[in-house]
Amino acid sequence: MEQKTQDFDVVIIGGGVIGCAVFRRFTLMGARTLLLEKGEDILSGASKANSAILHTGFDAPPGSLELACMQAGYAEYKAIHQKMNLPLLETGAIVVAWNDEQLAALPGIIQQAHENGVLDVRQLSSEEVYQREPHLAAGALGGVIVPGEGIIDPWSSPLAYMTQAVKHGGQYRFNAEVLGAEFNDGQWALRTQSALYRAALVINCAGNHGDHVDALWHTPEFEIKPRKGQFLVFDKPASAQINAIILPVPTARSKGVLLSKTIFGNLLLGPTAEEQVDRDRAEVNEEVLKSLIAQGKRILPSLTDYSVTATYAGLRPATELKEYRICPYPEKQWITVGGIRSTGLTAALGIASHLETQYLQRFPALFAMTPPAVLEWPTMPMLSEYSPRDYTCSGNGGVVCHCELVTRRELEAAFDSAVPPGCIGGLRRRTRVMMGRCNGFFCSNNVAEIIGERMDNTLITGQVK
Repeated sequence: MEQKTQDFDVVIIGGGVIGCAVFRRFTLMGARTLLLEKGEDILSGASKANSAILHTGFDAPPGSLELACMQAGYAEYKAIHQKMNLPLLETGAIVVAWNDEQLAALPGIIQQAHENGVLDVRQLSSEEVYQREPHLAAGALGGVIVPGEGIIDPWSSPLAYMTQAVKHGGQYRFNAEVLGAEFNDGQWALRTQSALYRAALVINCAGNHGDHVDALWHTPEFEIKPRKGQFLVFDKPASAQINAIILPVPTARSKGVLLSKTIFGNLLLGPTAEEQVDRDRAEVNEEVLKSLIAQGKRILPSLTDYSVTATYAGLRPATELKEYRICPYPEKQWITVGGIRSTGLTAALGIASHLETQYLQRFPALFAMTPPAVLEWPTMPMLSEYSPRDYTCSGNGGVVCHCELVTRRELEAAFDSAVPPGCIGGLRRRTRVMMGRCNGFFCSNNVAEIIGERMDNTLITGQVK
């Protein structure tokens, strides 16, 4: 059967947080834009599992592209989050030194932060650390306070970026893996299983498969070497045991294991840093999780009193080098965005802005653009434990998920939105239904009844993640 061909100015490959931000940026620039995601929903890959921290860039490499994108993304998120009803919990962070070697490293952390323009970073004495964090284990020798670090919703934010793009004419396709790419006469032809898409510009934001997408037309400049991070989520009362994000003194290989509140009211411990070959499956390991719990209890002994309610693992698209691998190819009208690891959630909006600059400087006049005269700002569902929620409002249809206090109205609204969920994981990330202590044991049948035929009910009652 002959494939249908559709024409666009820009095609973005990959619906993670970077792809969603880039999709938004080019749509608002006035381009005819399409996002292709091989999964059933956005955030199906690396972006679905992270620590959800909005970083200041205090510890990023000075002068790096990563630092510039992080700080631009940080500033833009703070400027627009209220317009889209996106939460921000300004907790600050403390880097804690537990031995003399770590204590000696603190002045260097402060110097680097100041070089990066984060001037409110300063050293804390041991006494000041415990004044701020009285539940920490004994033995902290000092710390560094980073007041600007915060916690955000890791799933509603990229959904908001995508929603704003769709409301301004951007299009998307799920279950649309790019299987072939050919460039002829100034146009790309991208082949999926069901359609052929033509575009003047292609932006590869495929995360853990970014090098594979590049390999469709040339030898990639980098190789993805997935790095797995495992996390533990403690029950909501545990979050009262800390005030700020508790960070370790980083090593050359990893930023280490942290303790943080989540925007949903839990306490998060992780991540680990484990190399693996598989790019799609991030499985949790019981022995590693036991070791992670032990690390957490050495930092915060009161964790012994709280239960773990969830575990998860994610894959970061690391490459041979630490820096971002953003590779423009003006002669081929293609940009690859690769190697965006743990800072991608913060940097996404900044990366999108950087790509706009790259386009205007290096890809002039590929297509005409007419930006919208007035921007529409979508109002996202508020899922933060620290803000008013729908269950407190009248006419919500009743609470369906009692662990996470998700209402019937919230479930129905997810399907009536501009970007409805394409799978049960997407529904969970949009509403937090079945993401509480019981993992859907008590509410899955009610959820299946409410959403009816809008999704395969066997996926819900079968407890697919």
